[in-house]
Amino acid sequence: MSRFCVYLGSREGHDPQFLEAARQLGAELAKRGHGLVYGGARIGLMGSLADAVMAGGGEAIGVMPDHLVEREQAHHGLSELVRVRNMHERKASMAAHADAFIVLPGGIGTLEEFFEAWTWHYLGLHDKPIGVLDTAGFYAPLLAFLDNTVEHGFLNGRTRAELIDATKPAELLDALESRIAKQS
Repeated sequence: MSRFCVYLGSREGHDPQFLEAARQLGAELAKRGHGLVYGGARIGLMGSLADAVMAGGGEAIGVMPDHLVEREQAHHGLSELVRVRNMHERKASMAAHADAFIVLPGGIGTLEEFFEAWTWHYLGLHDKPIGVLDTAGFYAPLLAFLDNTVEHGFLNGRTRAELIDATKPAELLDALESRIAKQS
């Protein structure tokens, strides 16, 4: 079993496709026998993803700093809820529990976590694959921006190519599983 760390919003967003993609990803993770590591909330995309994993009989580990337990409404129906002291410990714990990373729609916290995990990969601090689920074109502008940074010489083309992106949960998981298998 591999564990996938998923960064995503504690809000649902305006497009119902975001919620559906989170549910599909959760169901697919459970169906394939993978575990989930995520921020631990019971609301928004986060809660829907965890609920789908749990409904499919999968493992869901939430990691949440004490100061966010009330604000993000901690999910107490998980396989495990890990409480940590701060955001730095949260990110380190999530990364330590994971074999790969996935990014779904979210706000600045989601983006910060994604870029930190990708930067750690670039710096050689881990070799875990990273994927972006581009639901309803949400990340298309970001992916185009990243391609632009390559064109302008601020990002290595190989580094950009290591970031997997797909529009369907099953397609993204197929690509990430392939990368994990190559590392084994």
